[in-house]
Amino acid sequence: MSAQVQTAQLKSGAAGAAVFAGSESRKYNYYEPKGRKATHYEDMTVDVQPDPERYLLQDWIISFGDGRPAYSKDSTAAKSSNWHKFRAIDQEWERTHYQRQSTICGMIQNVIDNGRKSGAASRFDKTWVKVLQDHLGAYKHAEFGLGTATMQAQRYGYTQMINNAVLTNSSYKLRFAQDLTLYLAELGIDIGATLDTAAGKKHWLEDPVWQGARKSVESIMGATDYLEQYFAINLVFEPLVGELFRSGFIMQLAAAQGDFITPAVVSAAEADYERNLANAVELFHILAHEPEHAAHNQGVFNGWLAEHGALALEAAKNLQPIWSQPRVKVSSFADALAAAKNRIKTITTEVGIRAPASLTA
Repeated sequence: MSAQVQTAQLKSGAAGAAVFAGSESRKYNYYEPKGRKATHYEDMTVDVQPDPERYLLQDWIISFGDGRPAYSKDSTAAKSSNWHKFRAIDQEWERTHYQRQSTICGMIQNVIDNGRKSGAASRFDKTWVKVLQDHLGAYKHAEFGLGTATMQAQRYGYTQMINNAVLTNSSYKLRFAQDLTLYLAELGIDIGATLDTAAGKKHWLEDPVWQGARKSVESIMGATDYLEQYFAINLVFEPLVGELFRSGFIMQLAAAQGDFITPAVVSAAEADYERNLANAVELFHILAHEPEHAAHNQGVFNGWLAEHGALALEAAKNLQPIWSQPRVKVSSFADALAAAKNRIKTITTEVGIRAPASLTA
């Protein structure tokens, strides 16, 4: 490339004042792509969020009343020598996210509509209907809380790539909470007065079975470090509580109760989590192997894991009585918890940190 990189201190921020790598190119090559060629996702996210260390001559033009800049590296205890290195595994940006959400909503609605047309709800085991009413209805509040936490967390991400990953995580959580609300409401229409759509909230607020999960979710919501919230949700709460309930209980036992609709609705959340987990593991793996701050970051992550892991494990154990409630029992809580512990062991190994023995034994 013939253009020379500008090295002198510039006094102007006007377009064309600086000459940099890519000045004469018609392609977006001002950043270093992850692969051989830049992707559409990278074009839409890399350097979209301004950074005074990259191309901004005038420093931050907006700050809070106390002097904090619009985006600060101090918003998290984790450190990085290059916050722009992260690229989301799912390469999701605004357009692709809306497309996928629309597809999921259409799929879920088709499943529910077809089930209603065939009168499927009337063939559900009556005991199972109460389980859905009380406990699936309670669990939607956990999803809403985690969606609210990630919605708040994404505001503080230092780059657009990190913000996108956290914000799509929030969107999936809030959509699933809505999915469950609408599904239980429509189920109630078909079953009639036997389903109390307000029971889930009562169980979430008062049932001892759910108070551990509620404490864990509220602890995540109350954290002031945005990466701590992202870490605690995807690397701790989800494998130990979310997947435990969704996959280890609902999707394992539903068919034996004559219910083929609920697993299809819940399966969307399982697919959401695989994407969210892949993104989170990629980000925290990068930070855990940071060339300048690896030891510091691993210490921070181990602290988060110990704190939120203890809460999530308590929450998981409190859910055990739910496994005894369905009339037809095809799986045990012990097996589900063992799978959850193995899952968190695998996740932490991929990140490059060690889970406490209490979470894996």
